[in-house]
Amino acid sequence: MSLSVLEAAREAPGALALVLGSDRLTFAELAERARRRMGELTDSPRAPLPVLATADLSALVTVYACLELRRPLVPIHARLPAEERDRRAAEGAAFKPVGPPGGEPLAFVYSSGTQGRPRAVELSRRAFVAAAAASAERLGWRDDDRWLLALSFAHVGGLSILVRCLLARRPVVVATGEGFSPAGILELLGRERVSLCSLVPTQLDRLLDEGSGAPPPSLRLVLLGGAAASRSLLERARARGWPVATTYGLTESCAQVATQRPGGGESGVGTPLQGVEVRLVEGRIEIRSPASMTAYHPGGLLPPRTADGFLPTGDLGRWEPDGSLAVLGRGDDLIVTGGENVMPGEVEAALDGCPSVAAACVFGLADPLWGQLVAAAIVPRGGDRDAAALARALRERLAPFQRPRRIAWFDELPLGPTGKLDRRAAARLATGRLEPLAYD
Repeated sequence: MSLSVLEAAREAPGALALVLGSDRLTFAELAERARRRMGELTDSPRAPLPVLATADLSALVTVYACLELRRPLVPIHARLPAEERDRRAAEGAAFKPVGPPGGEPLAFVYSSGTQGRPRAVELSRRAFVAAAAASAERLGWRDDDRWLLALSFAHVGGLSILVRCLLARRPVVVATGEGFSPAGILELLGRERVSLCSLVPTQLDRLLDEGSGAPPPSLRLVLLGGAAASRSLLERARARGWPVATTYGLTESCAQVATQRPGGGESGVGTPLQGVEVRLVEGRIEIRSPASMTAYHPGGLLPPRTADGFLPTGDLGRWEPDGSLAVLGRGDDLIVTGGENVMPGEVEAALDGCPSVAAACVFGLADPLWGQLVAAAIVPRGGDRDAAALARALRERLAPFQRPRRIAWFDELPLGPTGKLDRRAAARLATGRLEPLAYD
């Protein structure tokens, strides 16, 4: 099947394509709206088109029109400040694709900026199609599948849902307005008989807080990614019957790299998808995949691939005994204290296991004696700020060099637009609020 809403309309005109509020469009109806929008996009037909990624019919129809016209998109996150939105739109409209023949871009997608200022990643149509095929091989498709779009299509996870469902001729159920709230998502899952959804950990955590029961019987899979999910969150979700499969990916790979198989049984984030090669070089994850990026923008800079074509991700990982990949965090988040390497994710997992901790963010703090100290921003559970009890719990869970020596109490942790923990912002906000945590 092709990435064409017009062809989808010829193949399955009466099949449901899009559910958005009170609008329920078949592929024939969606194609007609896309055709009208195509007639409005006659200027600079090959130039990148900045699109504000709002959850409304006009924006989504523009996406389908661009896919049909083979005009590259530059989705702009609607939650950004107006000045930043305008800057990206102006910047994106001037991008010059560098893809080889047959590798024309589908979109320029801004990364989350974990390595500094966000850059736009050029991703080809061929890469999106390969990523969708690998995802379909891992997750499968059923005749009655419906995928909930509760992520912004300004990010690769949300845009990939639109691409996958168009290729599979399956409907997308769009969360809009209040539908983005936990109550709204729960209502949509049940009312629209959603079978697949993609969530970030903060969304799932809030869903579990909102509802105390099992998910709707139609829901067969929750693809959980975008950030590390704590063990307690996964245990809580699965205990209530939520069919969670963790996944690891990045903008540069069109979303998925490794994903747990439906039904559970795999550890870590699962095994690499079909056609995706993953290797660890001194503990750092490198990937080679037909879904990999083309270039960074502005500037059309080629990614730093190795001589044999692998793309360094900047993430740290290890192989689990069952062949699954465990992701340990960003390499540039590594804390070196007294010559010992400490991964923030491992310390956060220990903190997450403490009854008094609702959430935690760990980072390095410059120190003239040790090089760095392990520090943590902590959201207490139920207002419990008993530092002595926390230290006693951590003594049982962490080696001495891993233990946080400075902590700051927060009401909530800062998150980026995708729901990913903003470690740099947490470290910055903790300045002036840190207090010693004694273990004696």
